[in-house]
Amino acid sequence: MTDRIDLTGIEVFARHGVFEREQEKAQMFRVDVSLYAELAPAGLSDDLDDTLDYGALAIEVREVVGGESHRLIERVATRVAETMLTHERVSRVVVTVHKPDAPVEVALRDVSVTIDRKR
Repeated sequence: MTDRIDLTGIEVFARHGVFEREQEKAQMFRVDVSLYAELAPAGLSDDLDDTLDYGALAIEVREVVGGESHRLIERVATRVAETMLTHERVSRVVVTVHKPDAPVEVALRDVSVTIDRKR
């Protein structure tokens, strides 16, 4: 299946990280989600009931990322993927969690983790 909905650059302030200071002070995370689903019925019907409500999905992503704290962004990405896969229409999801302010000793623009999960 090649039909896909992309949610790109969802911004969430959250407390994820290995270090205590990351658990205490929220930092910016950006999340990209690609949802694979059969979109042909929606293309024919022009009915929201035949597709995925990307506004509602973006809110779900924000709630997952902004909710429970985790040490690793790998876990954050997994939790987002698990949540997206609860939607019956979603057969596959690719999630990238960006942590642009990761506390590393090398100057860099971004650190991210991408996972790809299927139903």
